Amino acid sequence: MKTKTILELLTLSSSIYVLARDTHFLDKISEFSEKSKENINKSMAEAQLDENGNEMEFMDKIIFKTHELKEELYEKIEELVAKFYKKINVAHLDEIKALNEKIEKLDTTVALLEARLNKLEAK
Repeated sequence: MKTKTILELLTLSSSIYVLARDTHFLDKISEFSEKSKENINKSMAEAQLDENGNEMEFMDKIIFKTHELKEELYEKIEELVAKFYKKINVAHLDEIKALNEKIEKLDTTVALLEARLNKLEAK
C-alpha cells in the first residue's frame, strides 16, 4: 500500500514538473513572440521612402525588410563559412606541420643509418 502511494506521488510530482517546464517554455515563447511583434509593428510604423521619394506601401515595406533580412542572412552565412574554412585550414596546417616534423625525424634517422652503414662497409 505504501509503495503504491509512493509511486503515485512520484508519478504525480514528475507530471507536475513536466507541466511546469512546458509552461515555462510556453511563457518564453510567448515573451519572444510579443517582443518580435512589437519590433515588427515598430518597423512597419516607420515611414520608408522608395527611390522616387514616395512613401512605401505596407507590402513594399515587407518586401524591403525581407530583402534586408535576406542580405543579413547571406552575410552571416558567409562569415560562418569563412570561419569554418579557416578552422579546416588550421587543422590541415597542423597536420602538415606534424607530417613535416615526422619527415625531418625520418631524414635524421636515415642519415644515422647511412653513417652506420658506411662505417660497417669501411671495416
